[in-house]
Amino acid sequence: MPIDNTILVAGTSPSEIQAILPFAQAFAAEQNSPLAVLGLVAVSEQASLSAGALDARKLREAIAPGARGLGAQVTIRVAHNIWRELTETIRQEKVALVVLSWKETPPGDWLTALPCDLVIAKPPFPKGKPRILLPIRGGPYAALALRLALALAQTSHGEITVLHASPAESTDNYYESFIQRLSQLPQVKRWVNAHGPAVRSITQATRNHQLIVMGAAANAPADDPAIGATAAEVLAKSKLPALVVRAAHTLYTFPTPEPQPAPVDFTISVIVDKWFAENTFHAREFQDLKRLVELKEKQGLTISLGLPTLNEEKTIGKIIQTVRAQFMERHRLLDEIVVIDSNSTDRTAEIAQGMGVPVVKHPDVLPRQEKWKPDKWRGKGEALWNSLYILRGDLIAWIDTDIVNIHPRFVYGILGPLIREPHLVYVKGFYQRPLKMAGAAEARGGGRVTELTARPLLNLFYPELSGFVQPLAGEYAGRRSALEQVPFFTGYGVEVGLLIDIWTKFGLQNIGQVDLDERVHRNQSLTALSKMSFEIVQVVIKRVGQKLGIALMDELNASMKLIRYAQDDFQLDVADIRAHERPPIITVPEYRARRGIRSA
Repeated sequence: MPIDNTILVAGTSPSEIQAILPFAQAFAAEQNSPLAVLGLVAVSEQASLSAGALDARKLREAIAPGARGLGAQVTIRVAHNIWRELTETIRQEKVALVVLSWKETPPGDWLTALPCDLVIAKPPFPKGKPRILLPIRGGPYAALALRLALALAQTSHGEITVLHASPAESTDNYYESFIQRLSQLPQVKRWVNAHGPAVRSITQATRNHQLIVMGAAANAPADDPAIGATAAEVLAKSKLPALVVRAAHTLYTFPTPEPQPAPVDFTISVIVDKWFAENTFHAREFQDLKRLVELKEKQGLTISLGLPTLNEEKTIGKIIQTVRAQFMERHRLLDEIVVIDSNSTDRTAEIAQGMGVPVVKHPDVLPRQEKWKPDKWRGKGEALWNSLYILRGDLIAWIDTDIVNIHPRFVYGILGPLIREPHLVYVKGFYQRPLKMAGAAEARGGGRVTELTARPLLNLFYPELSGFVQPLAGEYAGRRSALEQVPFFTGYGVEVGLLIDIWTKFGLQNIGQVDLDERVHRNQSLTALSKMSFEIVQVVIKRVGQKLGIALMDELNASMKLIRYAQDDFQLDVADIRAHERPPIITVPEYRARRGIRSA
């Protein structure tokens, strides 16, 4: 088989995609070809592509279970012109054959421009051992029609009836040779000669058959349907399922120029809107844990969960109990859970160890590495960086350990996209964050640093990352192969730094985000949030300077005046807040030795 042999099902409606999927699955099985499903979401030219995000999510949720049950890779694309999107996907994914529903056929100019073999399918897929009617009139797509009819006969143990009509032109040597070979095939059980108008001949011959397979018109008149008047009329009049096929290249046809609608807008805003619509998931899409474990095992993946802690005795026990029971006892999604502790002074480590979970004090992990002041090496980013040395998995997930409403979705939500979408290297969680104000909870009141500092900075300096709902969220997962190649800021700036650096190295399309519903945790004081914001600003400014080739942070102040209230008096305190960073851990000799990586 050729390398470029993917069988693709494409459509806009879940019901139509599901109805034609068995045809494609039969072709893929017979040819031992990869099977893929492309869901297309159309957005008005006047609207932002981000408006298609909810429809994209619903379409993916509707078609994914059935498609993935057949081993198909599912992709959703959102576009102003879905047929151009289909054409580009066919080129990029090296598709050999695309199957479309007859109810969702592209306009004629786009249909004829598709750069692969094409099947227009009228479901349902025939049951049992079908008798397949194959009308042959000598058109240029007869060979493809025969090949697909044979594939269906082979996979369904069916048989073929050839409805033969001589071509209107004089004798064609190629066609006569084709007919001679056709008559010798064991799957061809009957041979019927056609007389009179084509549509009437075909419909009369359908008795005792369960499927029609026929070629489209090679050069349909401008006023006719793109597949030809005969094929269109057969689809409309016959009660049988039917396939109309069109080959990409034949002896009789030449490539058709692609239609030229309005130019594609490649501005950053449109790119972000498209990414947002296509790469935003919901945790419920991945709640079938049995299926996730099957996909994990099929790919030979190992998965680690790191729990960074600093004085979390109130919540750590319930978090460990929840994730261990769900992901190690009921479903073996996780291969290990490790607490990465920043020298907690409460009972955090004691509780975790008492529950049988390993606890690692991260300042002790890589003792030969430079240590900073205690308030620096106790930072969360320092814990995450060191955890890459400790954790063994191919996929690494981290969740914060101050979550009050812990639920399994915080883990399977961030891991699911990585397991199901091979191109993704990093996934961020987001959620509603209630904030208690005057005794009442405001559903979306949390995330103050996100909305007042992080997102404005990203919109200003890194607009490509402006589609992330919560760039500072503490729940995220990535492939080790990506995480080990980027630096880690040691403190509060670790999340925004990782996002910028992974985007810079791997690109926006290889990052996803997932809705985790609601997260309840303890809210920090304004003073703590102010310090966090100051460090995040430093991280962004440092990366902007590096992009421009200027050491901006060397010229800026790294100390912060904090206002301290004492009864009716005000005082100023000074805090030294510097955004330290660790290098990519793959450059650390101890890590390379532990992972068996040879030095360059």
